[in-house]
Amino acid sequence: MSLVAISGNASGTGTLTIAAPNTNSNFTLTLPTVTGTVLTNKTAGTVLQVVQTVKTDTFTTTSTTYTDVTGISVSITPTSATSKILVFANLNASVTATDNYFAFQLVRGSTAISIGSTAGSRTVASVGSALINGTGSGNYILPMAINFLDSPATTSATTYKIQGLVQSGQTLVLNRSGTDSNAVFGIRTASTITVMEIAA
Repeated sequence: MSLVAISGNASGTGTLTIAAPNTNSNFTLTLPTVTGTVLTNKTAGTVLQVVQTVKTDTFTTTSTTYTDVTGISVSITPTSATSKILVFANLNASVTATDNYFAFQLVRGSTAISIGSTAGSRTVASVGSALINGTGSGNYILPMAINFLDSPATTSATTYKIQGLVQSGQTLVLNRSGTDSNAVFGIRTASTITVMEIAA
C-alpha cells in the first residue's frame, strides 16, 4: 500500500483540510502518475496542455502522392476522451520550378483531417498553392497555416503530422525557396506544429 505524504515546505500560511464526503456513497480520487498539479473543476475551454514541434532544417520531396514531411509531427496524450485538440501548423514552402502546384494535408494517426471534399480529379488538401511564373518567383517562400479543432475521443497517445505532395517532375521544398540561392535573398525559415488539449 502506498503512503500519502503532505509536504510542509510551502511558504503560505493557509491550511489543507481533507474531509470525508457528507454522504453514504464512496468516492475515489485518482492521482496522475506524473509530477505536477491536479487540476479540478475544469471548465470548458480550459487549456490543459500544450505540445509543440519546431522544424528548422529543410525538407524536399518529389512525391506526387502524400508523403510524411519529416520533422513536422507531434504527439499528445489527452487527459480525457471528451477533450478537444486544437492543432496549429505553420509551414513555409516552395517548389524548385515556378508555375507548379503543391499541397499539404493534416493527418491524425493515418487519417487525413481538415481537408476539402473530393471533386473529380482535383487534389484534396488542407492547404495548397500553385506558384505563378514571374521575375524572381523562384525565390518565393509561401507561408501556409492550418488551424483545426479535432475530437479524437481517446486518452491514448495521438500523433498529428503533415504530409505533402508536388506536381510530377517537380520538387516540393520546406523552409527554403525553390532556388535556395546562397545570397541575402535566399531566405531560410522554420515551420511548426502545435497542439493544445482543450477541456470540453
